[in-house]
Amino acid sequence: MNESILVDMSATIIHHGHIRLLKKARKIGEVIVALTSDEEIRKHKGYQPELAYEFRKEILESIKYVNKVIKSPWHINNDFLEKSGAKYLLHGSDNSNDIHEDKLIIINRTEGISSSLIRTRVTRTILSKAGLPTDLTQ
Repeated sequence: MNESILVDMSATIIHHGHIRLLKKARKIGEVIVALTSDEEIRKHKGYQPELAYEFRKEILESIKYVNKVIKSPWHINNDFLEKSGAKYLLHGSDNSNDIHEDKLIIINRTEGISSSLIRTRVTRTILSKAGLPTDLTQ
């Protein structure tokens, strides 16, 4: 299979799990990253991304596995997939996009890493250095 493949991500804090995902996608075909807009991240995750869309896009465009980056909504549907020019959507096992099963490729996520996990670790470190409680469940 050597088709265009859409990979959707927020990439708020880019890490090795993202790189592994993009590398797997590149083995299938040309990689188009559907990068979530700042507005959609604020709306669905409830915070301002650490890096603005334009900087996240610049970083992703510099990765050798990526052919193109396009702005995307939070949820990808069949119309968006078709308009992107990609034949398939590649996503981790946590997929919640509304894509026909025959257009969806699911792969396992990289265990032990996520932007949320990194964000939590950084927050705990800052709190600890300030002598504040590091329990973020309150």
